[in-house]
Amino acid sequence: MNKELIINAAPQAVEIALLEDKKLVELHNENADASFGVGDLYLGKVKKLIPGLNAAFIDVGFEKDAFLHYSDLSPYVRSILKFTKVAISDKSETEFDFSTFVVEPEIVKTGKIAEVLSGKPNILVQILKEPIAAKGPRLSCELSLPGRYVVITPFNDIIAVSRKIHSSDERKRLQKIIEAIKPKNFGVIVRTAAEGKHTTELHEDLLGLINTWKNIQKNLKGSVPPAKIMSEEGKTNSILRDLLTEDFNKIVVNDKNIFNDTKTYLQKIAPEKLDILSFYSNGSPIFDSHGITRQIKASFGKTVNLPSGAYLIIEHTEALHVIDVNSGYKSVGNNQEQNAFETNLEAACEIARQLRLRDIGGIIVVDFIDMKLPENKKKLAEQMELFMRTDRAKHAVLAISKFGLMQITRQRMKPEMNINTLEVCPSCEGTGKISSSLVLEDEIEKNLSYLIMQKHSDLSIEVHPILFAYLTKGFPSKRLKWSWNFKQKIKIKSNSNYHLTEFHFYDKSEEEIKL
Repeated sequence: MNKELIINAAPQAVEIALLEDKKLVELHNENADASFGVGDLYLGKVKKLIPGLNAAFIDVGFEKDAFLHYSDLSPYVRSILKFTKVAISDKSETEFDFSTFVVEPEIVKTGKIAEVLSGKPNILVQILKEPIAAKGPRLSCELSLPGRYVVITPFNDIIAVSRKIHSSDERKRLQKIIEAIKPKNFGVIVRTAAEGKHTTELHEDLLGLINTWKNIQKNLKGSVPPAKIMSEEGKTNSILRDLLTEDFNKIVVNDKNIFNDTKTYLQKIAPEKLDILSFYSNGSPIFDSHGITRQIKASFGKTVNLPSGAYLIIEHTEALHVIDVNSGYKSVGNNQEQNAFETNLEAACEIARQLRLRDIGGIIVVDFIDMKLPENKKKLAEQMELFMRTDRAKHAVLAISKFGLMQITRQRMKPEMNINTLEVCPSCEGTGKISSSLVLEDEIEKNLSYLIMQKHSDLSIEVHPILFAYLTKGFPSKRLKWSWNFKQKIKIKSNSNYHLTEFHFYDKSEEEIKL
């Protein structure tokens, strides 16, 4: 699989498109003034404890207080509270040695938040979810700092290796390396990208994260909540950190500053991949030249067409997303069951892509075309899981129910990507209905009668060309009848900028008469 990253920089935002085999699978938008990104660390102040929800509202500087549930408290939250207090009041010129920090006992999983956060203390928290709609950020106290090969988790000494590394020998090798280089009071999670890497590479990555933690300690000194303590890397670098593999064969950037930042970051994490980075200076928009604009227009509507003629209908409700699979004119033979299975497989591949592309979260219900054979239903569920394996968001796929419905849950970390490819019709305002010609004619005549009663003369009416033809053609035309009835000449003008049912009245000075 070939992966490409296309970065389009604009004054207000940076758009990042991830392509897999030339197909758009992820689209990220990073605003210039964006704040409260996932992974950012804040010094917050407990504002209110809600025992009924077993949660607390924390002031981190957002217009609405952030939400922290007991389940998102780290088992080492007492250590975090102690560390926060010590780091803020630290008066020494150098940071205290974190390896000498005495870790507090763990909290119980079934405890009460009022017992842990009594006194409404200052606390170091991490953004778990960006603000969505009217909700403030969702917070976590399970602090983690991700690197290229490892993730460090302060206040514990746990070592874990990614389950995606299947070789038991490789898992043992990585475990031994981390045991030898890991400093005290830091847990380490070994990422999938670490497979096959040498001790030196892992150690450099780990040292970089330890330095980040030291900067956090330094930033906490004398801080007053709410305050940002550490910001997550930019979207471009975080995508490269998490996704950069041998499959990546192109990174194209149209902004010199981002190009230089990306180049520096690549030199640090993967110098052998520097040749895939290029600067785009062609006159045409970068997304147009790489076919991304066309894919965006085709992929974000309510209806998504598939190459075979089948299509998806994607609807969003308050509680969930519903996806309906329709066969269109697809046919692979006379076997109805086989037709349904083939169409469902094609739809499943596109649905997995749509979930990533739009970043749809929550509950998704998919109404596949009915199949009778249990083995086909099982194969479809297995394929759906396979198609979603490349999705970085946490997700779960359930087997197809007896009603032919598949339920999927997917974690949402940021607002859903929603690009409106439709606009409301100016004539019917989205209802699908407009006034009939007779009703419209009566409305114009009623307004005309009122204006003449108000002693207006030399009136002219401006209308859409189609309505103009309706009112002026034939003998006697409607315009001629009005002139006879009202004993004055009525002028009618055509304006192609008007929508079909729009009309305006003007006096002899060509001034519009407001009704």
